[in-house]
Amino acid sequence: MERAFGDYVVAPLSKVIFWDVVFWNDAVTVPIVVLWLIVGACFFTLRFQFINLRGFRHAVDVVRGRYSSADDPGEISHFQALSAALSATVGLGNIAGVGVAVGLGGPGAVFWMVTAGFLGMSSKFAECTLGQKYRHIAPDGKVSGGPMHYLHDGLAEIGLPRVGTVLAAVFAVMCIGGSFGAGNMFQANQAASQMALVLPSLFEGRSGATVFGAILAVAVGLVIIGGIRRIGLVASALVPFMCGAYVLCGAVILLAHAGDLPAALWTIVEGAFRPDAAYGGFIGVLIQGFRRAAFSNEAGVGSAPIAHSAASTTEPVREGLVALLEPFVDTIIVCAMTGMVIVVTGAHAAPEAGEGIQKTSWAFATVFPWFPMLLAVTATLFAFSTMISWSYYGERSWSYLFGEQSSILFKIAFLVFAWFGAVSALDQVVEFSDLMLLGMAFPNLAGVILLTPEIRAELDSYLRRLRAGEFDGD
Repeated sequence: MERAFGDYVVAPLSKVIFWDVVFWNDAVTVPIVVLWLIVGACFFTLRFQFINLRGFRHAVDVVRGRYSSADDPGEISHFQALSAALSATVGLGNIAGVGVAVGLGGPGAVFWMVTAGFLGMSSKFAECTLGQKYRHIAPDGKVSGGPMHYLHDGLAEIGLPRVGTVLAAVFAVMCIGGSFGAGNMFQANQAASQMALVLPSLFEGRSGATVFGAILAVAVGLVIIGGIRRIGLVASALVPFMCGAYVLCGAVILLAHAGDLPAALWTIVEGAFRPDAAYGGFIGVLIQGFRRAAFSNEAGVGSAPIAHSAASTTEPVREGLVALLEPFVDTIIVCAMTGMVIVVTGAHAAPEAGEGIQKTSWAFATVFPWFPMLLAVTATLFAFSTMISWSYYGERSWSYLFGEQSSILFKIAFLVFAWFGAVSALDQVVEFSDLMLLGMAFPNLAGVILLTPEIRAELDSYLRRLRAGEFDGD
C-alpha cells in the first residue's frame, strides 16, 4: 500500500530503515527494508521453482470457484479473500507512487516495478500459505490468522518457541500502529486533500474536512462492524469496479496513442539499463522501481495473510496460490498501466505535469479533460477500500494481543482516527506509522524463511495430489 507523495520517511527515522549507498558519484538512498523484501522474493521464487509462473493458471481456476466446496471451513470465498487483500494494496500508490518512481528514476523504473511485482508473487504465496496452515478457527467459526500465529506456532514446532513469541508480538504491535496510521489516517487525509483540490469552495476553512471525515468514518464503520464477511462482500464488489474503471481509462489512452506504444516500450526498457539514467544511474532506477512495487503490493510485509487466512478451504497451498495473483493485479497490471500512460503521453518529460499524483492526473487529462474530477472520486474509493481492509488487519493483531472481547475497542478507536486523519496535518504521524508498516516485514520474512521447509512440503504434497486428480470432485 503505497502512500501517495514520494519519500516522506525522513530523518531521524530514515537512519533506522534507510541505507545510503554511493554509486558513480551519485548518492542513492536504498531502504534496507526494500533490500530485505527483494532478497526474500528472490529466495522464494527460486526455492519454489518459479511458483509464480507454474501455479498461475491453477490460481485463476481456484478464484473462479472450480475447487471450492460449501463445506470448507472459513468465513469468505477465495475471490472475496483476494478482493479484501487487494483492496488494501490497490490504492493511491498505484496512481501517485508510479508518478513518483518515474519522476525520480525515469521511465526505466516501470520495468523494475514489473520485475519486482513478478518476484513478489512468490513472497505472497509463501506467507499466505502459512497464514492458512496456522490459522485458528473458533467454535463459532470466526477465523484468526496471519503472521502472529504462524510466527508463534510455526516456529515453536521447529524448536524456536521464544523466537516465535517475540517475533509474533513485535509484528502485532507494528501492524496495529500501521493500521491506525498508514492504513487509516493517511488514507483519510489524502482523500480529503484530493476532494479539496476539485471542490475548493466546499473545503474552505475546517468545516469541509470535518464533515468529509465524519462521513468517511461512518461509511467505514458500517462495513467493519460486520467483520471480515462484510469486508469481503464490499471489497469483492468495489475492487473489480475500481480496477476495471481505472484500467479501462488507461487502455483507451494507450489505444489513442497506439502509434507511440513501440517507442514508449523501448524508452522504458532502455531506461531500465542505461548507466546514465536519472537518480543515480542503473542502480538508482532499479531501486526506485523495486521500492515503489514493494510498498505498493506489500509482498512480504505480512498484511495479506491475515485476510487470506479467513478463506474457506482445507488446503493451505490453494489459498497461497490465490494470493500470488495480488502482485500480478496490483503491480504488473495496474502500476504498469499507469507507467505506460505516463510515458506514452509524454508526462514523464513534461515539467508542467508536476510530480506524484499530479503527473498521473496530467497524463490522463491529455485524453480525458474531466479525469481530475474522476481521480478525486477514485482516490476516495481507494482510500475507503484500503481502510476497511486495514481495519481487519489491525483488529486481528489487537485481538491476538488483548483478546477477542476487546476488539470493539479497536474498531471504535479506528473510526475516531479515521475522522482525525481527514482534519489533521499528518507529517509526523505518517513518519511513525510508515516505520510501523515497513517494520512488519522484518519479523514476518524472518519467520517465513525459517518455515520454508514446511511450505515446500505442503506444496509438493498438493501438486502431487492435483496431478493425480484427487481434487477433480471438489
